[in-house]
Amino acid sequence: MCEIMAITSGTGGAGKTMFASNIAYVLARQGKKVLLIDMNTGLRNLDICLGIENHIIFDLSDIIAGICSTDRALIRDKRFQGLYLLSASQNYEKAEIRDIHMKKLCSSFSSRFDNIIIDAPPGFGMEWRAAVAPVGRAVILMTQDHASVRDTDAVSLKLQEAGVKKRFVVINKIKSEYSRVSVFPQLNEISQMLRVQIAGAIQEDINIHIAMNKGIPIVCQRDTYIEKNFEKICEKIFL
Repeated sequence: MCEIMAITSGTGGAGKTMFASNIAYVLARQGKKVLLIDMNTGLRNLDICLGIENHIIFDLSDIIAGICSTDRALIRDKRFQGLYLLSASQNYEKAEIRDIHMKKLCSSFSSRFDNIIIDAPPGFGMEWRAAVAPVGRAVILMTQDHASVRDTDAVSLKLQEAGVKKRFVVINKIKSEYSRVSVFPQLNEISQMLRVQIAGAIQEDINIHIAMNKGIPIVCQRDTYIEKNFEKICEKIFL
């Protein structure tokens, strides 16, 4: 059975794209067939994180508009036999993507993939609603500050209203110095404030940013604490 999951957040900059690419790699390394769908129209970055930006010819909007077939828009990551990307458009004026489009598209892919991971746009606009329409679970990326706690709670409520029952939170960009400053919410406080399960936390690490800019997800570096952390988070999400 195909698991369809959205990666979302209350605002931009929380690390959705970084998380989506790395979780996809963890699953692909387990032998799963994985499709990554970027829905950040005009602001796509998954292709850069995977190092395949020069291979994008057709995109999600081209499929919706009937310009190309689904297979022509899929780009395989050569490092894994079963990992593919369906890129967002960089053009805001292309076809509008609605709930029915994503439900139909994901349904057509469900027999070919074990996991479909959708990198959803921030906010609650039409494309965000389309991104979460076909999913059975969602991960909300947040940072360690009070505004992000509020935003995450709002996103979780919207996901619940959309019928997404399995919801998880990942706290990104954790800094050790925050534990010494009382104005920042600590992890146990965040856990108490939120009405959704925390699947894990990711420490701020320059190596994550270096890997993204090199187009090589950080989990490709084996036997590191970051790789092990992502594997643990993935296990909690898919229990």
